[in-house]
Amino acid sequence: MIPATATRAVAAVDLGATSGRVMIGRVGARTVDLELVCRFPNGPVEREDGLHWDFGALYESIVSGLAEAVRREPAIESIGIDSWAVDYGLLHDGNLLAEPFHYRDRRTERGVQKVHARVPFAELYPRNGLQFLPFNTLYQYGVDDRLGEADAALLIPDLVAYLLTGRQVAERTNASTTGLLDVRTSEWDLDLVTRLGIPAEVLPELVSAGDTIGRLRADLAERIGKDLPVIAVGSHDTASAVVAAPLASPHAAYISCGTWGLVGLELAAPVLSDAAREANFTNELGVDGRIRFLHNVTGLWLLSETIRAWEAQDGAAIDLPALLADASAVTAELPLFDANDPSLSEPGDMPQRIATLLRTSDADVPGDRATFVRTIVESIAAAFAEAVRAAGDLAGRSIDSIHLVGGGSLNRPLCQATADRSGLPVLAGPVEATALGNVLVQARALRGDDTSLEQLRALVTAGHAPTRYDPR
Repeated sequence: MIPATATRAVAAVDLGATSGRVMIGRVGARTVDLELVCRFPNGPVEREDGLHWDFGALYESIVSGLAEAVRREPAIESIGIDSWAVDYGLLHDGNLLAEPFHYRDRRTERGVQKVHARVPFAELYPRNGLQFLPFNTLYQYGVDDRLGEADAALLIPDLVAYLLTGRQVAERTNASTTGLLDVRTSEWDLDLVTRLGIPAEVLPELVSAGDTIGRLRADLAERIGKDLPVIAVGSHDTASAVVAAPLASPHAAYISCGTWGLVGLELAAPVLSDAAREANFTNELGVDGRIRFLHNVTGLWLLSETIRAWEAQDGAAIDLPALLADASAVTAELPLFDANDPSLSEPGDMPQRIATLLRTSDADVPGDRATFVRTIVESIAAAFAEAVRAAGDLAGRSIDSIHLVGGGSLNRPLCQATADRSGLPVLAGPVEATALGNVLVQARALRGDDTSLEQLRALVTAGHAPTRYDPR
């Protein structure tokens, strides 16, 4: 158990697909608290050769945020970094060859064909345990012309850690999303790497959550204001979120809901059956060797892109809380659409794409925005409920509750709809599950104790009681 010693302060860098932030975490014997230092925008930028991340701007925001965090809290003892999965930067002689591509770039379609021509998906699944997503890293490698020029390929949080410390590593929870990690051994599958024609030398040393990656480079320690270690956390943001999901029992499912909805169970071993493969469930690594058996469901991306399109149309900002309140009051029968339809995956005119799906199924398109939003919310909830049922069936486990964490836990209509459509109570919160998981793993590493995930989650529950939604 975390000993009753002085509170430990750490800095969490939490990068999402639409924004990033730096936060101060303070972890005591019975409490864990967060302070937002700064938030900065993130998102795709169109370049001549496709969609990229503006990584230079992202990195500068991170360093500036860390400097401000140390100014506010001189007692900070370490830094942890988490981000979205699958995307990477290529290095040659320590320098980036180009801006990292964005996972929604269309080039990945060619990568799927190239990879499956060498190793069919039916063979890949028992090796890496991953669901088919066309942007998984191994498919991106398949069409990356610069891969042969690189001497290292680092996923986004590992790339940030390298720029901070000078050490090139791959943290295992995020490495498991590349499709190149052996799901049984948690080591690089070098036979698969060779068969796919990927140069093995670009794959860095693997580390686990809790390991110290290195200390800040001297120039950065001076700029940030303190010489600090960078500690590996669950660098895949969902892995950190699940650390802080206050799962009440092994029969609780979780939904980490933001741009995506990651819906699943925490297991001790992977589920690699044909049924799991056909249902497109994934087995990604979690902290402490746990398995995150889950399915990716399109989440609040559908709503945020719809709002963005309406705001562009109106030339003015939309009051989303008010619109959600109006949506909650809708009593009319609602049409549903497939939230996971591939046509909804790219940036663009989301209201028109959803309307097209509804018309294709002979459903009426809602004529007002509140009803349209309610249709989006109910369609996401229906996909969540179906994924929860499938997870339980495939893992042979009965489900008694759903813990919905992340930004989606603030969306009351979504939480209630998920409870209604699943027939299970939904326990919503904490909102900042990812950052909480990040700081808890850092604090445990600094203390050097054997606190379990269940004990860490008890800290979260004590200070961040969830809101309960019972099915109606």
